[in-house]
Amino acid sequence: MAYGLTHPDFDMPVINEREARAGAGILLVLALIAFQHSFSSGDLTLTRIAIVGFGIDFFLRVFAGPNFAPSLILGRVFVARQVPDYAGAAQKRFAWALGLGIAVVMGIWIIGFGLVGPVAMLGCLLCMALLLSESAFGICIGCMVYDRLYPDLAKLCPGGVCEIGPHNTAPRIAWRQGAVLAVFGVAMVGLAPALIASGNIRTAANTANTGDCTVPFFAKAIGHEDMWKLHNGCL
Repeated sequence: MAYGLTHPDFDMPVINEREARAGAGILLVLALIAFQHSFSSGDLTLTRIAIVGFGIDFFLRVFAGPNFAPSLILGRVFVARQVPDYAGAAQKRFAWALGLGIAVVMGIWIIGFGLVGPVAMLGCLLCMALLLSESAFGICIGCMVYDRLYPDLAKLCPGGVCEIGPHNTAPRIAWRQGAVLAVFGVAMVGLAPALIASGNIRTAANTANTGDCTVPFFAKAIGHEDMWKLHNGCL
C-alpha cells in the first residue's frame, strides 16, 4: 500500500501541504503553551504531556499514514475550503520521522531520566523552530535534508525547493525594505531597556505583595536563578 495519496496529476504519492502546515501550526501552539508554563512555573507536567502527544502524533504520521494523525485530521478541518497544494509524500514522511526521533529523545531525557537543563531547552527550541519554519514560512527542513541525502528521489517538495533549475522567481528585498527592517530593529533595541524596567517595577510590586521569592526548580536547573530573581524583583 502506497504511503500518501494517489493523484492522477502526479506520478508519485502526495500529501496536502496545506494540511501539513495547519497540523504543524496546531502542534506549535501546544508546544508554546507547554514551554511557557514549564519555564515560568518549573512544573514540567504540560511538557511531559506534550512530548507524549507529539510522539504519538508523529508515530501515526510515519507508520499509519497522515490520515490517522490527530493534528493532521484537525488541520484538514481548518483548510477544508482551501485548494489543496500537493507535495511529495516520501520527503514529508522522512521529515516527520525526524520529528518522531526528537520526541523519542526528549521523552527519554525528560520523562525517562527526569532530566532538565540545557539539553531539554535545546530540544524544545529545536522542535518549535522546525514547527514554526513549516507552519509560518512553508519551509520543510526535513524535506531539504531528504533532498540532500536522496537527490534523485525527492520530488515535488514544498515551495519547489527540490526541483532543478531557476524556480525561485520571487521578488528580492529592495534597499528601502531593508532600511525599514533596520530602523525597526534599532527602535526595538532602543525601547527594550525602558520596557524591561517598567516590567520589573510592576513585577517587583507584585512580588512584594505576595512575599514569594522562591525560585522555581526549572529556573535553577537551567542556571536561570539570578535572571528569575531580577525579573521578579527579588534582587
